[in-house]
Amino acid sequence: MISARQVRAARALLGWTQETLAEKALVSLTALKRLESLSGLGVHETTHVQVQRSLERAGIVFIASDQGRGVLLVERPETTAKQ
Repeated sequence: MISARQVRAARALLGWTQETLAEKALVSLTALKRLESLSGLGVHETTHVQVQRSLERAGIVFIASDQGRGVLLVERPETTAKQ
């Protein structure tokens, strides 16, 4: 499951506010704030799934290894073609 730090890092890479991500993921701002909280506040599994899918659609890849977790922003072909 994605971590709070990964979600915040992904938003930073995309330049999204919490409000933007909540809107795109179709979750409440309160639920997103709970998900991003380092104090371990609980959220529904569907909130995790919707947030992760929304970030992945925007080009975020979530990375997990024995050395830690992170995020990567990949360039999408349709984005590159527009520039």
